[in-house]
Amino acid sequence: MLEVCKLFLCFLVFSFAGWCLEVSYGYFELKKFVNRGFLIGPICPCYGIGCMLLALLLNGYRNDPIVLFIMSVFICSVLEYFTSYILEKLFNARWWDYSDKKYNLNGRICLETLIPFGVLGLLVVYLLFPFVHNIINLIPNTLIYIISAILFLILIFDIILSLDIIVEFKKTASKIAKDNTEEIAKFVKETFAKNSRFAKRLMDSFPNFRLTIKKFADIVKKNEK
Repeated sequence: MLEVCKLFLCFLVFSFAGWCLEVSYGYFELKKFVNRGFLIGPICPCYGIGCMLLALLLNGYRNDPIVLFIMSVFICSVLEYFTSYILEKLFNARWWDYSDKKYNLNGRICLETLIPFGVLGLLVVYLLFPFVHNIINLIPNTLIYIISAILFLILIFDIILSLDIIVEFKKTASKIAKDNTEEIAKFVKETFAKNSRFAKRLMDSFPNFRLTIKKFADIVKKNEK
């Protein structure tokens, strides 16, 4: 159980590091701070899961960096593809889209990200995971249990709240499409953002949500015509 708690803390560290990367990229692209990520808190679990998979599955390839690089590309690509697929099936919305990139696969993964995935694998196995794990080993065992329990409860609460926001969005958007209402703007302002800054943050984090709303608006206009 102690080792599980340590791995969980490693997962959170990498998730937070992934969030920092996303925020930095968003600031560079949009020239403003955007709290990126599926969850409300400052973490991107996809990065945490990916890094932990690389650390645990590829440790046996430490003596062969070429194979390690190739396996990292494969694991990260599969993870990114199926994460995109599952999220789209669950929420009917694209969380990221590489359709405008060359050599993409269904807009879920693209050739442009393959080399960074390989480099990430090398960094995680050779440097980042050993460093983070060693730092966590310095924490007293009792404190590790306490910190892990608290952060786990916060994470579960975050997941439930985020899912509730997205499910509510999906339900309301479906009603709009069926009812042929003209109040799309009112829906965006009141139903999805009025009483929840968390919902607004999720909208800012994933512009594709706005594209989904626009899609429903287009459906309404066509029906009116």
